[in-house]
Amino acid sequence: MSRKKEIRFKQIQDNDNVLQEGKPLFSSIKGNWNEHFFKNSNPIVLELGCGKGEYTVGLARLFPEKNFIGIDIKGDRIAVGSNKALQEGLSNVGFLRAKAHDLEIFFLENEVSEIWITFPDPHHLQSGVKRRMTNERFLEIYNKIIKEEGTLHLKTDNRPFFDYSLDTLTDFGVKHLTHTFDLYQSDLNVRHYGIKTRFEEIFTDKGFSINYLSCIFNNKKGISN
Repeated sequence: MSRKKEIRFKQIQDNDNVLQEGKPLFSSIKGNWNEHFFKNSNPIVLELGCGKGEYTVGLARLFPEKNFIGIDIKGDRIAVGSNKALQEGLSNVGFLRAKAHDLEIFFLENEVSEIWITFPDPHHLQSGVKRRMTNERFLEIYNKIIKEEGTLHLKTDNRPFFDYSLDTLTDFGVKHLTHTFDLYQSDLNVRHYGIKTRFEEIFTDKGFSINYLSCIFNNKKGISN
C-alpha cells in the first residue's frame, strides 16, 4: 500500500463524517441517519459509487437544507471528499464505506428522498449484467429505501449501458422518465447543476457525449416480498 493511501485510510478512520466498519454507528445507523448522524430532519440524498465525492460535496454546497451521503467501497477515494467537506465546514455531508448492493443494511424503507448514480461501471460483458446498478435487483432495492415520489438520476458516457437502463427502468414502471443522449446540448443541462466528476471531465475533454436521465419511483408494487 502506498504512503498516500495509508494516510487517507487513517483520515477516514478519524473523520467524523465517515461511517465504515468498526465505527460505533456503522451497525446501528439503519433508520437513524437523521437523528444520530445529521441530527436534523432534512431529506437524505445518496450518491452511489461516489468516488471522490464530487457530487456529494457539490450538491451539499448548493442545498444546505438537504443531507447528502456519498457511498463507495474505496476508502482512499472517500477520504478526498470527506476532507473537502470538513475543510469547507459542510455539516450536511456524510460518507458510507460500503457496497451498493448492501444498501438495505444501512437504510430503512422510505428513508431516502433522492439517489444519484454518476458514471458507474457499465459492466460490458454479459456475465456482468447482474452487477449493473440499474438492473432489476438494484431497482428493487432503490424502490424500498426511497420515499414514494423519490427521484433517481443517472449520468454516464456509456450508451449501451444507458440504453439498458432506459429499458429496465421502463419495465420497472417508474414515471416521468426523462432523458437525453447529449446532456450539454439539452434543455436538461440545468438538472446536473454544472457539477462534473473527474471521469466526466475526462470523457467530455475527449469529445464524448454525456447521457442523463431522471425518473420518479411512484409506488411500491414493484417490490418483491
